[in-house]
Amino acid sequence: MPTEIDRHSVQRLMMQDAQLVEVLPEKEFAEEHLPGALNIPLSTLVRQSVAALRQDRPVIVYCYDMQ
Repeated sequence: MPTEIDRHSVQRLMMQDAQLVEVLPEKEFAEEHLPGALNIPLSTLVRQSVAALRQDRPVIVYCYDMQ
């Protein structure tokens, strides 16, 4: 179940080996992304694209939108 979290919660989860997924388009991800992030563009975010994520680790999904 998706839950909105703040920066401190992200930092805590990353210390617990969370997986960081950015859903930016590939071009934007290539230009700038958070260190260690995986890229799964939102347009391709389906069951098959997330199958490679580990089920035993938290997943943080992130998208930076300047609008």
